[in-house]
Amino acid sequence: MFLSILLCMGIAAGCLLAGRILLHYFQLESYQFPGYFRTVRRNLLKSMLPGICMMILLAVSIQLISLNLTDSSRQWYLYLAETIILIAGGYFIGKSFSEKKAKKAFVITPRVKRLYATSFIVLSLLTFLLMLWVRSKETRVASALILVFPALLPGLIALCGLLAWPLEKIISELYFRDAQRILKERDDLLRIGITGSWGKTSVKFILGTILGEKYQTLVTPASYNTPMGVTKVIRSRLEAGHRIFIAEMGARHVGDIKEMCRLVHPQIGILTSVGPQHLDTFRTLERITKTKYELIDALPADGKAFFADDDGICRKLYNQTEKRKYISGLDSNKDDVWAEEIAYSPEGSSFLLCTADRKIPCCTQLLGELNIRNILLCASVALDLGLTMEQISRGIRKINPIEHRLQLIRHPGGLNVIDDAFNSNIRGARQAFDVLKQFPKQRIVVTPGMVELGERENEMNREFGQAMADCCDIAILVGKKRSEAIRNGLQEKGFPEAAVRIVSSLTEATEILKEISGAGDTVLFENDLPDNYTE
Repeated sequence: MFLSILLCMGIAAGCLLAGRILLHYFQLESYQFPGYFRTVRRNLLKSMLPGICMMILLAVSIQLISLNLTDSSRQWYLYLAETIILIAGGYFIGKSFSEKKAKKAFVITPRVKRLYATSFIVLSLLTFLLMLWVRSKETRVASALILVFPALLPGLIALCGLLAWPLEKIISELYFRDAQRILKERDDLLRIGITGSWGKTSVKFILGTILGEKYQTLVTPASYNTPMGVTKVIRSRLEAGHRIFIAEMGARHVGDIKEMCRLVHPQIGILTSVGPQHLDTFRTLERITKTKYELIDALPADGKAFFADDDGICRKLYNQTEKRKYISGLDSNKDDVWAEEIAYSPEGSSFLLCTADRKIPCCTQLLGELNIRNILLCASVALDLGLTMEQISRGIRKINPIEHRLQLIRHPGGLNVIDDAFNSNIRGARQAFDVLKQFPKQRIVVTPGMVELGERENEMNREFGQAMADCCDIAILVGKKRSEAIRNGLQEKGFPEAAVRIVSSLTEATEILKEISGAGDTVLFENDLPDNYTE
């Protein structure tokens, strides 16, 4: 019996080590089952192969051992050897199939440790039950099930995640309530929520820099924009000296922003944009709009709403809002804060920051019109919070380029790289293409296209290609899934076929760049797909 239990534990451990990439997918999808299964379907071969390899290893090891079981005195050693083989084999299989250069590494968090523990117990138990069935019935079906067991790994990981969910929910709620308590005790802390289909992270960092001219401000780092991410920041980084807390609020489903507001209870809400992002989960633009507006709905009666003027959905939402509200943009007739005399260059941008009664010159390292709009939105908030125009102008000058968001990097050899790799959208892409046009000599775009657009993905990638055609000399398309739609868009605008390169990976694209680019050329990296979208 002990040897059987040992073998079952070996099978379970080997399967979990082999299925590392599946646990990574689960983590990338924030442990949401629909997203996890979409990722598995999208990467079906990569998801199934580790389990199939484990199935083959299990079959071979069982066969080899069964041939040597004539001597019962060696049974203990044979079972132990098989257990070691399965664990070692699972480790090497998992390492072989895991993302070699993951953009977002698999992190062994406390939650992942609990999931590993739950999965180990469940898989060991299931294997043991199958083994008992084999011994009691001696049926070929039961024997086959043990062998096929590892191939069912994608579904088994989901099952283990489901069984662990009640405990995780309790733990999350305890942390969540503790963060609520911390904020509730801080009557002196002004809380600002930022949401939008794009621009959230840029606006967050821009606003933090400007408000830093007067207030000690805590900004959620990187792309921390989920309830648990913001909870972690509140519990670990909020200090007594902070006077303003800025929370980025992301969403993939209706109700996500409402949940974030239940944590933060913002007094100021900032809406940066509304557009067709995450259509694969939202399904319709109407649902996206409703979700983003949850932030404004959650503001208290004396709360303040700030909108970016896009002459579209944001403007309509501004018009329907009855709470105290402000809007900023490039229209001096409609906006509360606007810009005049805008000048763009490869070195940055300059403009006049304008209100009804004052104007002040400003300059920034940030590139493109979209960043000017983001700055104006933040200036509108800063003015309401009592900063002077001089303080705001000084803060704007101090804004550093935001990583992976139209970030200009000048290489020692003279090559210009515009890194706009984070979450491309059609509006942001058009702005990036306009920035690229400002650079002389050869212009190259490297892109895998856009994702999370649901049924509109092909249509919008074709538009993406059309927009790209006017700004570059060479287009390097990464991955075959979206490249066809992008190439069609390029061809519709008369882009030369010889100037389009389709490659399978970013590494291959980089090798081509070494051959075709030189000093003074400019390369735009437009979007970089997360690991769960990598082909």
